[in-house]
Amino acid sequence: MSETSGSCPTRGRFPLLDRVSYPVDLRNLSVDQLKQVADELRSETVETVSTTGGHLGASLGVVELTVAIHAVFDTPDDRLIWDVGHQAYPHKIITGRRDRIRTLRQPGGLSGFTRRSESEYDPFGAAHSSTSISAGLGMAVAHHLRAEEDPSYRERNVIAVIGDGSISAGMAYEAMNNAAVAGEGAERLIVILNDNEMSIAPPVGSMSNYLSRLMSSRQFMGLRDLAGKFVKKLPNRLERTAKKAEEYARGMITGGTLFEELGFYYVGPVDGHDMTQLVPILRNLRDTDQGPILLHVITEKGHGYKPAEAAGDKYHAVAKFNVVTGEQKKAPPGPPSWTNIFARELIDRASTDNRIAAITAAMPSGTGLDKFATKFPDRFFDVGIAEQHAVTFAAGMATEGLRPFCAIYSTFLQRAYDQVMHDVVLQKLPVRFAIDRAGLVGADGATHAGSFDIAYLGCLPGMTIMAPSDEIELLNMTATACEFDEGPIALRYPRGNTYGLELPAKGEIIQIGKGRIVREMGQQSGREKGGIAILSLGPRLQEVLKAADQLAAHGLPPTVADARFAKPLDTQLVEQLARDHAVLITIEEGSVGGFGSFVAQHLSKTGLLDHVR
Repeated sequence: MSETSGSCPTRGRFPLLDRVSYPVDLRNLSVDQLKQVADELRSETVETVSTTGGHLGASLGVVELTVAIHAVFDTPDDRLIWDVGHQAYPHKIITGRRDRIRTLRQPGGLSGFTRRSESEYDPFGAAHSSTSISAGLGMAVAHHLRAEEDPSYRERNVIAVIGDGSISAGMAYEAMNNAAVAGEGAERLIVILNDNEMSIAPPVGSMSNYLSRLMSSRQFMGLRDLAGKFVKKLPNRLERTAKKAEEYARGMITGGTLFEELGFYYVGPVDGHDMTQLVPILRNLRDTDQGPILLHVITEKGHGYKPAEAAGDKYHAVAKFNVVTGEQKKAPPGPPSWTNIFARELIDRASTDNRIAAITAAMPSGTGLDKFATKFPDRFFDVGIAEQHAVTFAAGMATEGLRPFCAIYSTFLQRAYDQVMHDVVLQKLPVRFAIDRAGLVGADGATHAGSFDIAYLGCLPGMTIMAPSDEIELLNMTATACEFDEGPIALRYPRGNTYGLELPAKGEIIQIGKGRIVREMGQQSGREKGGIAILSLGPRLQEVLKAADQLAAHGLPPTVADARFAKPLDTQLVEQLARDHAVLITIEEGSVGGFGSFVAQHLSKTGLLDHVR
């Protein structure tokens, strides 16, 4: 049986994991047996990702946590949300998808993230960060409202697992702030902070584990509740003092004061790889109604697989690799990536222009700005997973005469749309948007496909949008963006490698809003009087030229043009193509409402739709 049709080549090697088809199969196992399941699940995850590629380090870091949550809570009735979702491979394996796990990130296969349509164990689709607490709070409140209407409806626990990177985003704090006043439903919300960088907590030891277990116990919570009722009898000033004393006493031991101030009952830090601690603590939290609760667990990215432990950054997302050695299979050497070409020109320009600054939202290597950071550390800013802040931060720089480049993936920039409109466009500030991963992205799937940026930026007044057809054009457009101070400008380019063209020493400034004719229409012998014109935007020009060769072989050699700009549109070029040809085809890697719509709208406005199809 082929893997795509549902085989599992490791069956027979992992005796306890073979007995776990769904989480219910975990609930009669002892803690020692759960430890063995976790060990086998970790091996299965490594084996899987070695054949498919994908996000390995984060998944290995939550194996014990995954097993413990599913063993303690009644999933899928209790809702489990994985923030970002790239750490959910172990979760997928033990929720009925093990036989399909080797179809991960492949056409027709399992998503690399959680997806509602894939399983009832994925109650919320996630591939971008910091959404889990908001969604979880919504679910918890909805359960409570349903239970009030229907006495037979059991209120469910909602568990949101959020990483220490994701909790840096403002949305997480907006949700936590609201949870404190959202009413009775919020009592069933448990947020698990998965801290895998040791960036928040003091070192984990036996004492903090003991205290966390104690503070999560029913006896302690009952005592705390009794004390709370007692201090309410005191005068207001004494009540506030007593409450603060308890919070700060626990905060000095555990570091949880911030979360207590936001209205959460804080428990932790806890060793996230110690099943003997996780299981009883989760049981205590399951059985209390003292929420909302934040459980702080310390984990290690890549835990249990030595190559991933030793190089967390390289094993965050991996290609196929050798399980024994950890060596990743490298693609044959090829031309540089679009990302690297952009970074090269930006660094070159910044070496002679100290007004250029670079900003990214937790993606320095993904956007190529790690190289910029090495050269110009004082002008590089990684703001964390906070795209909204990144855009307005860049806007503030622009008001003071700097030339900020905000390098963000196309789908991540969607998260800062209001800031783009209100803080940049409305004030006509010259922020440069370097939009990486524009267009289709392959295995990362729909959540990361940059299909909409032309449409969502193109409707904004005064926005300039450029799209290079090859790496030389990318150099030129990066250089142009550096010198463009009239307002916001966006430069969109795809994932992957360029075409291997010989590069000039530096980019040239190009005229804003001007496209170019790449190939003039030849003598046609077909029935299409007036001929065919193809107007391409972006890197699909290479495919357009192949299509032109095929048309020429059929006696219809077309005109091929490179638009270069989605906005401002080269109206002179568009009108010329419409007047001189019977058929005009636009090509883009985007959505309805994008470049083709801009062209059609202009032709409609000028009456040229009467002359061209």
